[in-house]
Amino acid sequence: MGPAGNLNMMIKAALFDVDGTLVDSVDLHAQAWVDAFKEIGHDIPFDEMRAQIGKGGDQLMPVFLSPEELEEKGKALEKRRGDIFREGYLPRVRAFPKAAELLRRVGKAGLRSALASSAEDEELAALKRIIGIDGGQLDAETSSSDAERSKPFPDIFEAALAQLPGVSPDETVVIGDTPYDAEAAGKAGIRTIGMLCGGFPEQALREAGCIAVYRGPAHLLAEYDASPLGAGSMPD
Repeated sequence: MGPAGNLNMMIKAALFDVDGTLVDSVDLHAQAWVDAFKEIGHDIPFDEMRAQIGKGGDQLMPVFLSPEELEEKGKALEKRRGDIFREGYLPRVRAFPKAAELLRRVGKAGLRSALASSAEDEELAALKRIIGIDGGQLDAETSSSDAERSKPFPDIFEAALAQLPGVSPDETVVIGDTPYDAEAAGKAGIRTIGMLCGGFPEQALREAGCIAVYRGPAHLLAEYDASPLGAGSMPD
């Protein structure tokens, strides 16, 4: 289970996952992986692949490949998946309603905000354009180059927190859409708000440690003052 749900400290920072949380891309990522695996002779059912999205490639590929095949083909497979996604699927990614407004609301409330993504740099830049934000609205951001291991390891969230000096894990909330987000945040001592817009069921998010669950950015924005972000951004 993740960290305790009571917010007895002032929340100073919000770390946002991007894929499935702020942008509608989970199905497209899954299909890009299915396509890439098919090219090396593995026919992976879409639903099986989709259940793994939210992990980085380093954690996803071993689910479907033997250690020998991973060693031999993993690097090329991950690169090919990236090419397939950027060429065929990235143009179809759309931001969830009110994603940019939610980020602005967090900033207006005085919280520091960061994108904690394991996307590659080029992909993350494109996703920021799709959401409609620029770097000036963020206090920090991470990409795959900032973390040795991807979710469910905590490296991405620890890297984002390292860019926010003076903020401790218990003064931070992660907003993510997968159990892997909540597991990774929990290992870093950070609580998680779950989003249903990435397609994972509420029960799975709560079992992984989410302290609250919302349908998506628009729902969290509408309920902001009563949410852990709003309630937590004021002293008790």
